[in-house]
Amino acid sequence: MTIETVGVVGAGQMGNGIAHVLALAGYEVRLNDISQDSLDAAIARIAKNMDRQVSRDAITQTERDTAMGLISTTMKLPELGATDLIIEAASENEALKKQIFDGLLPHLKPDTILTSNTSSISITRLASGTDRPERFMGFHFMNPVPLMQLVELIRGIATDEPTFNACLGVVERLGKTAASAEDFPAFIVNRILMPMINEAVYTLYEGVGSVKSIDTSLKLGANHPMGPLELADFIGLDTCLAIMNVLHDGLADTKYRPCPLLTKYVEAGWLGRKSKRGFYDYRGDEPVPTR
Repeated sequence: MTIETVGVVGAGQMGNGIAHVLALAGYEVRLNDISQDSLDAAIARIAKNMDRQVSRDAITQTERDTAMGLISTTMKLPELGATDLIIEAASENEALKKQIFDGLLPHLKPDTILTSNTSSISITRLASGTDRPERFMGFHFMNPVPLMQLVELIRGIATDEPTFNACLGVVERLGKTAASAEDFPAFIVNRILMPMINEAVYTLYEGVGSVKSIDTSLKLGANHPMGPLELADFIGLDTCLAIMNVLHDGLADTKYRPCPLLTKYVEAGWLGRKSKRGFYDYRGDEPVPTR
């Protein structure tokens, strides 16, 4: 299975990062979103990030220009059908993801591989709604994509070996490292990371520590590069809550119960950096704890 063209669905934080690394690796990338403004913003973000790489001598100006020339954008989902591989990177919402795959199916080549960048949703369940469960996988990049070295590759129950090997080849061509994960809720990274973040929110909720003291404790006491509440804001509190709900529903264990304070922040629309408020307020020159 030779992969040279890749369709990316979703031009947000993950989608533009995925398009960025694919293009630098020489893949022809078609980036799709329902909003032209989002597509324009994604291209601008990719160009800015590549310019930063040029300034640090991580890539050459020629490599930057060649990569940018490999990325095209479209608001028409069917135009991704002719690609060899599709990576869905829409919001962490199962109904939305199923809708996207339904829209793609009539336009796909027989051998197109479908993948999802989901961080928690069942790959087997997503694959079962398509006409090619054997050519369907989880392809989970870490955020921010250009900087993080890990990609989780998740087989559904029907995923065949050629599909896995083809996706593994893409990861290797990107210069990243693959970790093979089984299809259980939240896979490896988020199965471990999200309960830690949720416990940090419980620690705040119960008044054991403030936002600042919790983050400082984990940064200096556990040598974490970012505190758990700061990290939650970076990921998006709505995404954290969605993953905790998947864990709680999928494993039926009370230890995965989302903290009520996390739910309250999401209900308030305080989703972290992307909404300018979360456990920190980002509207000023410096982030200020909100509790």
